[in-house]
Amino acid sequence: MPLAELYEALRQEITKIIYGQDQVVDLALAALFSSGHVLLEGPPGVAKTLLVRTIAAALSLDYRRVQMTPDLLPIDISGSSIYHTERHAFEFRPGPIFTNFLLADEINRASARTQSALLEAMQELSVTYDGITHQLPEPFITFATQNPVEQEGTYPLPLAQLDRFMFKIVVAYPGATDEERILREHHATGGLSNPERMRVVPVAGAADLLSARETIRQTHIREEVIGYVRRLIQATRVHDSLSVGASPRAGLMLLMGAKSLARFAGRDFVIPDDIKAGFLPVISHRVVLSPPAELEGLTADMVLRDLLDSIDVPR
Repeated sequence: MPLAELYEALRQEITKIIYGQDQVVDLALAALFSSGHVLLEGPPGVAKTLLVRTIAAALSLDYRRVQMTPDLLPIDISGSSIYHTERHAFEFRPGPIFTNFLLADEINRASARTQSALLEAMQELSVTYDGITHQLPEPFITFATQNPVEQEGTYPLPLAQLDRFMFKIVVAYPGATDEERILREHHATGGLSNPERMRVVPVAGAADLLSARETIRQTHIREEVIGYVRRLIQATRVHDSLSVGASPRAGLMLLMGAKSLARFAGRDFVIPDDIKAGFLPVISHRVVLSPPAELEGLTADMVLRDLLDSIDVPR
């Protein structure tokens, strides 16, 4: 299936359930098509988990959810070895990470040790246990959620973990019109929203997604646009309000995400507007505010918006 058709078909299925979150849906699909991972941040009840379940159902791919808790162990995610008395040998039993769609719900409630179980999987698409490396299914994508309001009993994600996520997508409350539509059309479910029960049907499979990813890779980027990204990334490292700037990986993620956004707009080349659209979701979770900036009440998004406006845009 051509990428444009796949994108429209997926959006049609997703919007059967998810209302008023067009940017969130586009960014989630952009990460999916660009081999990236997504951190969804928002208060409870704004359909973060439902969004992931719906995308997985529309793609007919395997989906697993792990509820992250303080007592969760790394082997609860990656798997462990079981000793068979008949064979007198250990056999590896894969954990829930061996799937296409992994939802790490409330990821910041798990300890740093357990969070680290995701690092190798997200970067290398493999899990190493007892010295043996096991490849994950392809495609593999991690969606993680976190609640920005309730921080008691949580473990903030370290920069090394945050850097593995292509986008941090902020899922806000819907507007008045969209919220009325949610109340009108979903009240009969009693809160038990299920993609299959709500008529979401598979429109593609793994082969279609892998083909779409190949199309994304072939999207053209002019040298001027690459230079624009380089200036943006370097500006984060010298900005007075930022103590930690963005890494070269952030620049690569920004270009990859921009390729998907360009294809969604019907183009086979990236323009500066694609870079601007992906800049905050790619960069905001990768930078650290300086202490004076925090005292002034600034946020990373505020600083990055000013930075974005200060860099000359190529013609």
